[in-house]
Amino acid sequence: MPAIVGAVKVINVSASSIFHIGDVYAMAPKSSAKTYAGGGSFNTGSGIHIQLSDSHTYVNDNDKFDQTIIGT
Repeated sequence: MPAIVGAVKVINVSASSIFHIGDVYAMAPKSSAKTYAGGGSFNTGSGIHIQLSDSHTYVNDNDKFDQTIIGT
């Protein structure tokens, strides 16, 4: 059944989003990200005690593409 669409106002479409008007079978946005974190990062919970005297995050990433999502 065809869709009837009235007025549409688009404020912002980010890099990993989809903007589609009308009939569609399936939409599947894909994105990837790389995160660097030092020791003691991403800990969750109550009562966590972390003792780090000197924490460094060394990153040596020579390749240009880690996870390509173009054409998938």
